[in-house]
Amino acid sequence: MEWQFVDNAPIYSQIIQQMKLNIASGVLAPGERLRSVRDMAMEAGVNPNTMQRALAELERDGLVYSQRTSGRYVTEETSMIEETRKTIAKDYVKSFMESMNRLGYSSKEIADIVENFEGEAGTNGNLKM
Repeated sequence: MEWQFVDNAPIYSQIIQQMKLNIASGVLAPGERLRSVRDMAMEAGVNPNTMQRALAELERDGLVYSQRTSGRYVTEETSMIEETRKTIAKDYVKSFMESMNRLGYSSKEIADIVENFEGEAGTNGNLKM
């Protein structure tokens, strides 16, 4: 897993967001065993306590669960994963809309831009570069 951090938010909250994204997008599959806290912290270049704090919050949210003798796993509750996916998507749309409004675009203009943008995407929906 590739970790990317910015300076304007706490590291543990960035870990949570990246883990949620990886779970929602299927990078981390339902039921998949997570690596140890120490291994994940080392890979991310963070203190193990920071990683532990993030994983504990994901566990409280129900996206991750622990089994005493074998470690942590991604939830197998697909409805919870789908709900997380929708929440992330709504956050992206909200951020996009706020940015476009700051540029002075109306909702109609934004819709037109998105519709025209779809024509620039490839047949699989990905942007052609």
